[in-house]
Amino acid sequence: MTDLTPTPDRPGLHVSKPSSNAPATGSAVCHCGATATATGDSQVKALVEGYTANHGPAHRNGGGRR
Repeated sequence: MTDLTPTPDRPGLHVSKPSSNAPATGSAVCHCGATATATGDSQVKALVEGYTANHGPAHRNGGGRR
């Protein structure tokens, strides 16, 4: 399987939750240089919401930080 972890060369968002008993983990890298990681279901949810609102798709829609 391919490594899906985002990098500066391949920005994006990656979330993993191997089982219902394991905590979720997430990492994000934006083309603007911002990076973040999170562990735990609620922290990963906040990471996804923040990345979506302020990076990644937000940059394409004219919103978020530049």
